[in-house]
Amino acid sequence: MSGDMMAWTCTHGGFPKALQLSTIPYDIGPVKSTEIRVRTKAASINPVDVQLMSYPLLSRLPSFASSSQKGVGEDFSGVVEEAGVDSGFRAGDEVFGIIPFVPGGTLQEKIIVDTRKSVVVDKPIDWTWEQAAALPLVWLTARTTIEEIESYVNNGKVVVLGGSSSCGMYAIHIAKQRGWTVVASCSSRNTDFVRSMGADDTIDYTTTSVPEQVKAFGPDVIIDFVGGKECLGLAKRYVTVVGDKTDLTSSGGRNTYLWNPQMLLRAFGGRAGLGPSYTCINLEFKYSFLEEVLSLPPDKIIIDSIFEFDQATEAFHKLITGHTRGKVVVKMSTCVRVRYA
Repeated sequence: MSGDMMAWTCTHGGFPKALQLSTIPYDIGPVKSTEIRVRTKAASINPVDVQLMSYPLLSRLPSFASSSQKGVGEDFSGVVEEAGVDSGFRAGDEVFGIIPFVPGGTLQEKIIVDTRKSVVVDKPIDWTWEQAAALPLVWLTARTTIEEIESYVNNGKVVVLGGSSSCGMYAIHIAKQRGWTVVASCSSRNTDFVRSMGADDTIDYTTTSVPEQVKAFGPDVIIDFVGGKECLGLAKRYVTVVGDKTDLTSSGGRNTYLWNPQMLLRAFGGRAGLGPSYTCINLEFKYSFLEEVLSLPPDKIIIDSIFEFDQATEAFHKLITGHTRGKVVVKMSTCVRVRYA
């Protein structure tokens, strides 16, 4: 038995042209042993979704790796409708998690999730669907950066560049849980918010020199969620998610090594002891990392705005302003129901 359903997909050529509301085929046959079928309740969107719409190499991938119509979204929350015997879940479970970026696709009524390749955990009963969907990507990214710096924090001093960003605020929270002293950059309007997430002090990048303030603090490590090069060399360990780029719509992560030889030389130089340690990371899909988020108080789950399913384009326009505080989430209440044939 098969049918079709409404989903947000993207082709190529950049946002907003590439984003489209589509009818896609839907197979309701039995799931595989490690898979679950989830009725999606909410999905959050991320800069990586916009970046993939503009990624030139994506159109050259073979069809088995990425179809011409790519799914949109990686984070999700929802209800398990069917579960394979080796999936670790049962029908009726309320879950949230993240699926791989390619092929992606959580902005749709139902998704098939392979629990071997994705990270899925049970949703706390006191969290809303939107709160659960807001967390996986940003928490895993923040947690990965903490993993990358832990062995370098000898004096307990950490700088987070981009403290009010969706990832930065959780890096602050996790770092503070470890008892470290955290200084974060942000604008003056976000000072109180960043402090509420655990920062001991802030640097207002709109009125002062961030490098000067960072140097005066003398951190063991710097975690960078902003991009650029102005604070390079100011700590013995530098971990970045975005690399040297500062454009929200262009790709970040380790892919940036491919077209930025300076970053690559910097990373190799650090490994060879010819300069400070440097790395540009991708988030790690670790169940244990996402499981840690279950202890996060609901008031620390920060959502900037919630849009209806048919407002996904507006949601992306809000996201790319670069002035959101917390996640942009799409709820599925206006999603057209799946049709079977």
